[in-house]
Amino acid sequence: MSLTIHQTFLNHDDHEASLAFYRDTLGFEVRNDVEYGGLHWLTIGLPGQPDTSLVLQPTAAAYGELSDDERRTITELMAKGSFAAVNLATDDLDATFERVQAGDAEVVQEPTQQPWGIRDCSFRDPAGNLVRIQELR
Repeated sequence: MSLTIHQTFLNHDDHEASLAFYRDTLGFEVRNDVEYGGLHWLTIGLPGQPDTSLVLQPTAAAYGELSDDERRTITELMAKGSFAAVNLATDDLDATFERVQAGDAEVVQEPTQQPWGIRDCSFRDPAGNLVRIQELR
């Protein structure tokens, strides 16, 4: 059996803000931008990695049959950065941190050497999803 990671999903609540963050700040390329019923699904990926994508899905459509209270809870968890996350990696953490910080992202953690051996930083995307970036060694 041969498996690969093809796509993973993160919620978003503002198509334009998400597009600006992932494309303009982090350097992702847009692979698909689908509008249906006034909502946008945005498929993005990193250049040179054509087989792996993030799909930014509208929270309003993400979970089917949910009550208003359940949707509100998900939105609140997203805003705190405690609902979903993505881990990225770079060979130059300091330069990447400066670029993302200059893009006006909310800094959660500046570059830090972790006790478990990695050096990383973290931000919140416009929807509140946690974006951790670790340095490759």
